[in-house]
Amino acid sequence: MKLKSSFHREDADEHTPEISHSRRSFLTATGAAIAAAVAVPIAAAQEQTHVPRSPDHHFPNEQQPGPSNTVQDKLEPDSVWAPETDGGTVPPFKYSFDLAHKEIDSGGWTRQVTVRELAVSKTMAGVEMRLIAGGVRELHWHVSAEWAFMIYGSARITAVDPEGKAFVNDVHEGDLWLFPGGLPHSIQGLGPDGCKFLLVFNQGDFDEFSTFLLSDWFKHTPKEVLAKNFNTPEATFDKLPKEKLYIFATDEPRSLQEEQEQTAQGTGAIHEKFVFRPGAMKPTKVTAGGEVKIIDNKVFPVTNIAAALVRLKPGGLRELHWHPLAPEWQYYVSGKGRMTIFEAGAKARTMDFTTGDVGYIDISRPHYIENTGDEDLVFIELFPLGEYQDISATEWLAHTPRRLVNEHLNTGEDFLRSLPKKETVVVPL
Repeated sequence: MKLKSSFHREDADEHTPEISHSRRSFLTATGAAIAAAVAVPIAAAQEQTHVPRSPDHHFPNEQQPGPSNTVQDKLEPDSVWAPETDGGTVPPFKYSFDLAHKEIDSGGWTRQVTVRELAVSKTMAGVEMRLIAGGVRELHWHVSAEWAFMIYGSARITAVDPEGKAFVNDVHEGDLWLFPGGLPHSIQGLGPDGCKFLLVFNQGDFDEFSTFLLSDWFKHTPKEVLAKNFNTPEATFDKLPKEKLYIFATDEPRSLQEEQEQTAQGTGAIHEKFVFRPGAMKPTKVTAGGEVKIIDNKVFPVTNIAAALVRLKPGGLRELHWHPLAPEWQYYVSGKGRMTIFEAGAKARTMDFTTGDVGYIDISRPHYIENTGDEDLVFIELFPLGEYQDISATEWLAHTPRRLVNEHLNTGEDFLRSLPKKETVVVPL
């Protein structure tokens, strides 16, 4: 009975302190043993946090046995061998126009990158178009605004505003234009070799192959209605095209002066309103590493799509920054580079870019772009609103108390004191 009572909780706690002490010693020893056992795999795991990596990726844990896509690997070195600072899962933020379906017509060709091709690009879409000399992108309009950049050659562009005022002008390599949503317009290639240009729309699901076309509209309107509307015999419309024209070949336009004078009759003209020529503009920011020209509604009042034309010299860096007002849609004109995007939750991804690639950064995601080639990297940043705004990491830290920043980063206040007080935009070499 005494033995039985010695293991009863009340007896053990109140009447047999020596047994209680033994039990506590046992539990303490057991806990220490368990802790030691658990500490072994934790320590082993901690030792594994430094994963061995080699510059040429020859370690066994880096090798890719079996067949591999060596061509793609060369195009995407930072996807195949991501920087050690990358981590987590960040959706792809790149798509190449070279992968897009190209529709070829008698007057040229076109292809597009929309949210259907690049899933993250929910607010903007882009189109590449080539017109031969005389080739016409027929009279049309669409719901979203059209921002355009001339990549090559020359074109005649036309439009009519809601007051009936005429716009007719010629654009050349490096020029851009903006047609607001709902504004009817056209584009025609000029000699000697037509043109190639980029179109950008502030609508992610835009479809270049489903726009409001003049020939398509009239084909689907009864001839008696057309005759009544224009006060003319029905026979006037006997030769309407049986199919939409879209991109078609024809003669080059008449002289610019003649067409400007003809279209302005009765209502007047606005022949400069929708065109902007960045070649006549001084860079917004220039350093030894390159330059940037910011074109928003402060300098181009009609635009509701802001843009930055960026040129990075070899080794140059578009500094660490983010855009607080809107996502960013990019087009790479020439050169080679790489971009890293950081996402909340310790996630980051680096991808490589070259001519004809499209990039997309969601709103407020910090990122940078680096020239990794041996020639200038030229790209365009575009935003689905008229105002351009960014925040740079350098400017943020330079205007936060040095004591506070140093408590976060442990860089020392001398480094923080040396930071430029205004954003660099393009970091010198």
